[in-house]
Amino acid sequence: MGLTKWVNTLFRSSKAAAAATEAIKPKNNSPSAIGNENKVKTLSSQQQNGFASEATFETRAFKLHNLEEGPSTKVTLTKEDALKYYGQMYTIRRMETAAGNLYKEKVIRGFCHLYSGQEACAVGMRAAMRPEDSCITAYRCHGWTYLMGVSPVGVLAELTGRSSGCARGKGGSMHMYGKNFYGGNGIVGAQVPLGVGIGFAAKYNGTKGACIALYGDGAANQGQLFEVYNMAKLWNAPCIFVCENNGYGMGTSAERASANTNYYTRGDFVPGIWVDGMDVLAVREATRFALEHTSSGKGPILMETATYRYSGHSMSDPGTSYRSRDEIAEVRQTRDPITSLREKILTTELATVEELKEIEGKIRAEVDSATKVAKTDREISVDELTADIYANPENLTSVRNTVPHAELQHKRLGQAVNM
Repeated sequence: MGLTKWVNTLFRSSKAAAAATEAIKPKNNSPSAIGNENKVKTLSSQQQNGFASEATFETRAFKLHNLEEGPSTKVTLTKEDALKYYGQMYTIRRMETAAGNLYKEKVIRGFCHLYSGQEACAVGMRAAMRPEDSCITAYRCHGWTYLMGVSPVGVLAELTGRSSGCARGKGGSMHMYGKNFYGGNGIVGAQVPLGVGIGFAAKYNGTKGACIALYGDGAANQGQLFEVYNMAKLWNAPCIFVCENNGYGMGTSAERASANTNYYTRGDFVPGIWVDGMDVLAVREATRFALEHTSSGKGPILMETATYRYSGHSMSDPGTSYRSRDEIAEVRQTRDPITSLREKILTTELATVEELKEIEGKIRAEVDSATKVAKTDREISVDELTADIYANPENLTSVRNTVPHAELQHKRLGQAVNM
């Protein structure tokens, strides 16, 4: 039984109740400089048979650009959703830990960018997405790949170049795909114009879907982003630009790289929202608002999620030469998205410690099993290297080789995912 189905079964068969929780308010726009002054309170709870089935909280205020009103700060969390979000974030964290270990063992080679610390961004957005919506992101894509339907085996085996990987081991860390998920892209900022194209295609084809196009603060100064802000607004393309501001573009802080660090305002005529990217509920509500905005014909919108990455930019970066270990430890202790949601769940008694431990144990076992497959599964054969390069290869019989006049045979083994 899959993890999501299992969590839903656990929800239906277990107890719950409701109370209060706390959050924190930003002193400025630097994700690493968010303090913990402002309390977020439980507004109400609903109970069944003496136990809470849901609780209502108030999130930190959103910052708005060119919007008369924004998302509601009053959010409701059911037990079912609480366990689902917790399981998803915990799975991503465990997968990234496994990936880091595999890289240190030299089982994973090449590039590897971890998402640890940023889980609330992806899980919150995915929670708000509808079946017709799509997503495209940069190279920190392992968590998104999992959320868009690829199993932990499919993610980890792709990282190790094995045949069980979601791209048969040919894509690696930065090139993973799934239904309505267009990667995983290695060129800084280049996925954003593609995302506008995907959104425009949805409008052209009348699917009523929108595309979430994600990028980091390090890519936010790319000229191509400003070009497609303009194009998307001219076309009123259903596209949500999301700047995942983790505070550092590689080893350069946002303050040193950008004259304007209010990334949610940088779309000019494109409306924008700032959201606490360490709060999965705040991200979910902001994304729901953004989807309603862009799907109602109002055009694109820009979200900035203030978040933080615990690891370096990639596995080759220790991440401590441009920031202190104390800074990383403070964020882990005060703002960790998984710990924060866990505290919400437990203090409101939406679930018990035993229930969460059961979820954690199942996830650890699943990821450990996936790690073993990723280390032991076979690699694809040499003649499969040229398979499934083109979506429509009917008129293609060969593929250019590294030497002239020695073309390779093209094969069709699988169906293109998003055709």
